[in-house]
Amino acid sequence: MDRNPSPPCSDAEEEEGDAVGNTVYSKHWLFSVLTRLIEVIAPAEPDPPASPEGAQTELDEEMENDICKVWDMSMDEDVALFLQEFNAPDIFMGVFAKSKCPRLTEICVGILGNMACFQDICMSISKDENLGQVLLQRLCDSDSPTLLETSRLLLTCLSHPEVANVWVERIRDSPSVYDCVCFIMSSSTNVELLVKVGEVVDKLFDLDEELMLNWIKNGTCRSVGPSVDDSPEELPDFKIVPCILEAAKQVRSDNPEGLDVYMHILQLLTTVDEGIQAIVQAPDGGKETWSLLYDLVCQELCQPDDPPIIVQEQKTVLASILSVLSAMFASQTEQEYTRMRKSKSCLFLLIRILQFMEGCGKRAVDNSKESEQEETARTDVNEEDFHLKILKDICCELLSNMLQELTKENTLEGLHQGHLNEQTCSCAFQNLLPLYFASVETFLEVLREADQTLADNLEKRFPNLKVHT
Repeated sequence: MDRNPSPPCSDAEEEEGDAVGNTVYSKHWLFSVLTRLIEVIAPAEPDPPASPEGAQTELDEEMENDICKVWDMSMDEDVALFLQEFNAPDIFMGVFAKSKCPRLTEICVGILGNMACFQDICMSISKDENLGQVLLQRLCDSDSPTLLETSRLLLTCLSHPEVANVWVERIRDSPSVYDCVCFIMSSSTNVELLVKVGEVVDKLFDLDEELMLNWIKNGTCRSVGPSVDDSPEELPDFKIVPCILEAAKQVRSDNPEGLDVYMHILQLLTTVDEGIQAIVQAPDGGKETWSLLYDLVCQELCQPDDPPIIVQEQKTVLASILSVLSAMFASQTEQEYTRMRKSKSCLFLLIRILQFMEGCGKRAVDNSKESEQEETARTDVNEEDFHLKILKDICCELLSNMLQELTKENTLEGLHQGHLNEQTCSCAFQNLLPLYFASVETFLEVLREADQTLADNLEKRFPNLKVHT
């Protein structure tokens, strides 16, 4: 059966006053489905013999078909308002409390997620403390589809400025959310779920630094949470960074947008000292983080055979990754994994990014000469330029730090491989000067030992450089 069958054809037009708002959906039909739903969780007849403890039940096919139609219909604001007036959220709370059917729970959370897309309904749902706590408990569910719909609902609520703080405070006061989220990130192989959970974490960290700090410091004590059979079980002692890395590994090949999300979470961690320390003081000294990010930028992103326009497509994920690498490089230069013999490929990539950005800039100038852009288009271009500027600033900062660590051996290797030449060095100098004058001057001294002619040519092109010999 399809997850969300199309809404039914209704005879609402034939019965005056039966239509829901301006739709053709029947109030009577919706009322009957919700009434049957109440009967499912509170049957009038005596209960059948109890199922074995923890056993899951299946949803009646006709009921599933009808409730899925309601799920689709709830995307309409008039239907969502009707469900709200009929106290559907209270009915769903009963489902969450009593139902042993994962499919029914998933559908009910999904309907709430659709209803929460509308501001007034979202505010009503969010202000219901009991419902809020029950929904957060769904994050401990063992059913992936239910977890996906719960995450979607939370993200929708967090995206409404009027109620975002309500959810942030609620989550901050619910330690089990941290454990459940970390468990999903560290153990799930469901890419769609991992992306949505990542979006929730990214939104939370962006909204509230205090919550982010709490989660960074968390994992110092064991927590108790529900297992698959809802019996208490001691969860692992989760640390936020390894969980983020595990999720990033799962999504990297199948979902570029998901990878972007997890890289941005890592970048947000580096905005506070505690986050940087959580990365570089991990049991492996941050080696796993560096290896993953280094592999991404050197093997997958912005490769030599890519067109320069690729830098625009990858600008956000590149900015996040390079920002984390820069923070790690600046704080842990004594670590083996950051030494130049292993990081030189990253340095050459930084120069390539700057070259690609120059290519994109020339193309933008040419396009502007060809035609007049509309105001909205100019706004988009300005926003594009803003994000590229951020990428350039991050790229230059990391490049300047790495140039200061470059040895004669590294430089000779770069020259022999063709990565360092007059064109690439000129591009680097053009972007680094005058802000990073000291780094350029240090590199030029090393370059003079490796290739006197190239150093002289660069001095002629950039006469303000004075190498002290």
